Amino acid sequence: MLSHEHKNERWVFYKDIPTESGGEGVTKRILAYSDDVMVVENTFAKDAVGKLHHHPHTQITYIKSGKFEFEIDGEKHIVTEGDTLLKTNGVEHGCVCLEEGQLIDVFAPYREDFVKD
Repeated sequence: MLSHEHKNERWVFYKDIPTESGGEGVTKRILAYSDDVMVVENTFAKDAVGKLHHHPHTQITYIKSGKFEFEIDGEKHIVTEGDTLLKTNGVEHGCVCLEEGQLIDVFAPYREDFVKD
């Protein structure tokens, strides 16, 4: 199954979702999504970088595990398990993984660029 074949599916089973490259040292799984919202799991190896970028989506990141240095709009903080970050439309952000971990991202609306062939 390609990651985009489950848009608008009520039931999305983790075992059925393939991992995809999210950059060097990063894998992602596109979980449930619709036109309005998308959930993505990102797994980072130690020292992997989520380069600075911006996009026209609101993004909330939940730190499921690990330790990361995040930069949002020029401000940097170290975040760990249980912390949550809000990145509004167009705000530049990125991270460096200090200890292997996982991030859960929620995007509104969904990231069309993540599901194009």
